[in-house]
Amino acid sequence: MTTGMDHLILALDVEEVDEGRELLSGLRGALKYVKIGHQLYARGGAPFLREIQAMGYSVFLDIKLHDIPNTIFMAVGALASEGLWALTLHCGGGRAMLEEARRARERSGARLNLLGVTVLTSFDEASWAEVAPGCPLAEALEKRAALCRETGMDGIVCAPLDLPVVRAAGAGLFTVVPGIRPAKADDDQVRVMTPRKAMENGADYIVVGRPIVNAPDRITAAKEIAGAIEEGLAWRTK
Repeated sequence: MTTGMDHLILALDVEEVDEGRELLSGLRGALKYVKIGHQLYARGGAPFLREIQAMGYSVFLDIKLHDIPNTIFMAVGALASEGLWALTLHCGGGRAMLEEARRARERSGARLNLLGVTVLTSFDEASWAEVAPGCPLAEALEKRAALCRETGMDGIVCAPLDLPVVRAAGAGLFTVVPGIRPAKADDDQVRVMTPRKAMENGADYIVVGRPIVNAPDRITAAKEIAGAIEEGLAWRTK
C-alpha cells in the first residue's frame, strides 16, 4: 500500500553540500525521493549523489539536459551508471536529442527514468511570448508532451496548471509536478497549486522544496504535505 510519502519529492533547495547533508540526515527515514538541481550538483558532483543514495534516498537529478543529440547520448550514458531514479531532459532539444537519450539509457541497462521538461513553471503567457513568439503556451505544452510519448520518455515534468494538456498529449507517461505550495507564496513560481489539488488533477509525484526546507519542523511539514497528497488521491479514486 502506497502512502503520501511515496508521491512526494523533496527539492533540496539549499546552497551548500554540508547544509544539504545535514538536512537529509534529519529527514532520514521520513522521505524517499530527493531532487538535486544545478547548484548542489555543481558543488558536490557524483560523489554527493552517491552519498545521498547511501542514506537510503532515491535521487532525482534535475539538470534539464539540452544539447546536440550526440552530446546528450554521452551525458546520459555517463549519468546512467550513477544509480539515479530519474534524470531530466529539456524537450526544447527536440526529437533526435530525446531519442538519443533513450538509446543511451537502453544501452546502459540502467533502471533510470528519463523525464521530459515541457515549459518551466516560471513562465506565464507574457514571458513565454517573449521567447516563443507566435506559439501559444498551451500548443507548446501539447506538442512537447506528445514528443515525450513518441520518443519513449518515462515521464513528464510540468506545472500543475498544465496537467490536463500534458496528461492528454502524453498519455501513458507519469507526471512529476513542481510549483506546489501548501498556501499562497510570494516567490518566482507563477503557475502553482496546492498538494491536494495537484493530486486530484492527476499528478503522480509532486515536488516540494521551500515549504519543507524552510519549515521550523521539517518532518512535520513533510507529513502534512503527505497527508494532503493522500486526500487528493482518495478524491481521485472515488
